[in-house]
Amino acid sequence: MRRILLAATSALAMSAGIAQAADLGVPRQPIAAAIIAPAFNWTGFYVGANLGIGIANTNYSVLTGGLLSGSGTGLVAGLQVGYNHQINNIVLGVEGDAGYFGVTRRADLGGGNFIQWRTQWDASLRARAGVAIDRTLLYVTGGLAAADISVRGAAGLPVAFFPFSASQTRLGFTLGAGIEHAVTQNVTIRGEYLYSNYGTKILNVDNVRLETHKFRIGVNYLFSTGPSAVVARY
Repeated sequence: MRRILLAATSALAMSAGIAQAADLGVPRQPIAAAIIAPAFNWTGFYVGANLGIGIANTNYSVLTGGLLSGSGTGLVAGLQVGYNHQINNIVLGVEGDAGYFGVTRRADLGGGNFIQWRTQWDASLRARAGVAIDRTLLYVTGGLAAADISVRGAAGLPVAFFPFSASQTRLGFTLGAGIEHAVTQNVTIRGEYLYSNYGTKILNVDNVRLETHKFRIGVNYLFSTGPSAVVARY
């Protein structure tokens, strides 16, 4: 009996050792881990400022017999406010802006006679739609626009004796495109082009056309960029 018990105990011990060795030989499998990769989110309100070059075109060169150039270039500067909403990589939004549009053209006609037209401000309310590539946004924009145009001068030969002046606020449409990039979580910079057309209307005694082009850069502060996206990698 004693010999039988000793043999059984030895067999059990050998079986346990073999099983333990087998377990040690099997490599452990890595556990999949989710890595949180922060992705920029464009959702939120923003405010900003812009600066650039504006071109205003009129048909005054025709109305004055070619004496007054039909286009002029000047400084543009202003403020903008808007809201973005991002759905996947599509960004939709609305933006309003207003500012200085400083273009003046003048022709001296002799004898103290002259004619001058100028623009001083413009504004717009536009929709925006774009594609976000993480921190870079490519977008198009369009909507309503407003601007002023004025004319003044003096007429009479040989010496000017009949001064005149008139001004209007014009309404029209605007279209454009731009690129915007987030340099920090809340600060973005952009480059943008806008074309605006205000039609042809009577100004003083002439039918005057007005259209503008703006090339500008801007900076915005985003008050909220929403939650970051979570990307799982294994």
